[in-house]
Amino acid sequence: MTSYLKTTILLAGLTAIFMAVGFLLGGKTGLIIAFVFALGMNLFSYWNSGDMVLSMYGAREVDGYSAPEFHGIVARLAERAGLPMPRVYIIENDQPNAFATGRDPEHAAVAATTGLLQRLTPEEIAGVMAHELAHVKNRDTLIMTITATIAGAVSMLANFGLFFGGSSNDERGGNPLGMVGAILAAILAPIAATLVQMAISRTREFEADRIGAEICGRPNWLADALTNIHNSANHIPNYQAEAHPATAHLFIANPLSGASMASLFSTHPDMGERVARLRAMAPQTGSFTGGFGGGGFGGGQTTPPRDGRSPWGAPPQGGNGGNQVGQGGFMPQNRRGPWG
Repeated sequence: MTSYLKTTILLAGLTAIFMAVGFLLGGKTGLIIAFVFALGMNLFSYWNSGDMVLSMYGAREVDGYSAPEFHGIVARLAERAGLPMPRVYIIENDQPNAFATGRDPEHAAVAATTGLLQRLTPEEIAGVMAHELAHVKNRDTLIMTITATIAGAVSMLANFGLFFGGSSNDERGGNPLGMVGAILAAILAPIAATLVQMAISRTREFEADRIGAEICGRPNWLADALTNIHNSANHIPNYQAEAHPATAHLFIANPLSGASMASLFSTHPDMGERVARLRAMAPQTGSFTGGFGGGGFGGGQTTPPRDGRSPWGAPPQGGNGGNQVGQGGFMPQNRRGPWG
């Protein structure tokens, strides 16, 4: 079964769960209302989801002047992927992470945290952004937003039904199970919706890893990035994501602080398995072509030391560059982009 067919089936299953909750709470009338509500939510998500998510995280748009190196990486990768140039955003957050959003490639946006830009090497950043552009190319951004919307609505509707106890069964088609139906919906529906959301997200993450590795041409860059993100994210909380847990699946790595029980319901695949798959791809994938010449940065150096500086190095002594966080950039303004 292809990943696209599996995703379609899972999305249909998630919608069916939502409609089943409506039936348990309101019988035929509840089923119809749930169906109409699901359509309305999907339409709203289609047109507004991207800007809503960016606003939740206080993302700041940057361009080739305010963040030339980061913007240049995204531009070159988008060209390699055959995609329109997405909007580029930076999120003020110490946890290294990134996500993509938007209803289609023509309205896409990619966002990276300050922690990612400061802690990862240029190669690793390229691997991460290639992964996010793979989501754009696959139109996962729309799929995952709709998934989050329906899953969140399932929980909301189930809790609503439990609070009011459900309607009684009558000639108007009320709840056939009364309070029992409301309790079942409140307990089982959110769990089922979460499991389906996990399955969809994990399927899309594996596919984005594979295509992202093909876009950047170096699977090990993404593998190294995932390893470093995972190690850092475990020790650095993301309070914005904690406040909006329904958006956690959008990130390249789970941004939520997870105890062992929470990890069972993680929307992301096991990081070790993701890294292993990428390592296995490495011998089969050539180096960059079409402008990513040399396979590295700065005379063949491919793994600059992580010493807390900007990933493109410290500014020249006496210069006025540095980490231009306040102005939207991170790299010295008098340095060339990593690809020349």
